[in-house]
Amino acid sequence: MSDVTRILNAIERGDAKATDELLPLVYDELRLLAAQKLSHEPPGQTLQATALVHEAYIRLVGDPSEGWDNRGHFFAAAAEAMRRILVENARRKRRVKHGGRHTRVSLDDAELAIEGPLVDLIALDEALTKLADEDPAKAELIKLRYFAGLSTEQAARILGISSPTAKRHWRYARAWLFREIGSSG
Repeated sequence: MSDVTRILNAIERGDAKATDELLPLVYDELRLLAAQKLSHEPPGQTLQATALVHEAYIRLVGDPSEGWDNRGHFFAAAAEAMRRILVENARRKRRVKHGGRHTRVSLDDAELAIEGPLVDLIALDEALTKLADEDPAKAELIKLRYFAGLSTEQAARILGISSPTAKRHWRYARAWLFREIGSSG
């Protein structure tokens, strides 16, 4: 049993000191995952990796009803928490009160008229929720790969499937999401 799993079990038993022990063990990995997620965000992102990690961690350990079976389950929950935080942030920014659909333009980049394709987190979230209704396993794989930044092999281990199966599910789910997002926009 890993240290993380041991501490998660202690948290589940109600050991208040265990939550203090968990963060130092998982912080670097969570920070790396958060940085990977934020690198896919459009320019002008106000949320920083450290803030994303802290918010996700607070949500994870702040819910006493949440229990984790093992390290993989904890990181899957962390990926879901980061996903929700990023979607909430995207929705907040989209509100008219916060600038609505106005585009921020840096004066240094004012001559650049073409931007690369940006992921619409809200459309992705809606499509991912729909995929989860149809095929929860494939939706979980997308969350682990996209929101937690795990490799196909890491996600396969967490989900308890073979690497070739994970690759096949990844290809299918990506195509499904691409079609779903394309038809809604």
